[in-house]
Amino acid sequence: MRTPPRILIVDDNATNVKVLQTRLASEGYEVITAADGEEGLASARQQLPDLILLDVMMPKLDGFEVCRRLRADAEFPFTPIVMVTAMADAKDVIAGLEAGGDEYLTKPIDQAALAARVRSMLRIKRLHDEVQTLAAEVKEWNASLERRVAEQVAELERVGRLRRFFSPHLAELIVSGGTDDPLKSHRREITVVYLDLRGFTAFAEVAEPEEVMGVLREYHHASGKLIQEYEGTLEHFTGDGLTVLFNDPNDHE
Repeated sequence: MRTPPRILIVDDNATNVKVLQTRLASEGYEVITAADGEEGLASARQQLPDLILLDVMMPKLDGFEVCRRLRADAEFPFTPIVMVTAMADAKDVIAGLEAGGDEYLTKPIDQAALAARVRSMLRIKRLHDEVQTLAAEVKEWNASLERRVAEQVAELERVGRLRRFFSPHLAELIVSGGTDDPLKSHRREITVVYLDLRGFTAFAEVAEPEEVMGVLREYHHASGKLIQEYEGTLEHFTGDGLTVLFNDPNDHE
């Protein structure tokens, strides 16, 4: 909501408009006016007031129709509408409320009643706008949280894949961009360790597949712990054959 709030007066009676305009301006509100229903409808859509004082009996479009059209317009933001009329019959009040009006003022308008209605409706407008702002912020927070979670999950997946070949520390550095490209051509003194299980080929030819896989699991688990502990890089593995590099990419000098 603006500061000061903008109030649109829609009335075909110039005298009524002048009285309302003078009273509201003295309260510090920004006041704009329209001389009939069609002008009021166009002004409401263009000026987006914080409150509308809408006369019921007008040429071209009466207040009920203006109210109905504004409420049916999905692009028009929530704006309290006070129906203003000389008709005090209950059915007229009900008709105005059913058309989408939020309050009712009868002519001649009492100054105290006008001030009270305006303050009440603007308070509702202010609260509605605050709720909308908070809802938008929560939506953005949720979207931001979803993006961050997705990024973190993707990073964990990348780290998990890299840990199959690099030490955990190096894998995290690669993902975070904290180290040079480990695949870039370079020179360094390294230690190469080749591991295999003696007699594994003969064993695998006679043992059951489940037994062979069980042995490999235990072997890979034990060797993997040592490789990670000393920050080696698993360069290649096939079955029981492992090739491990030390001092590259991690520098242990």
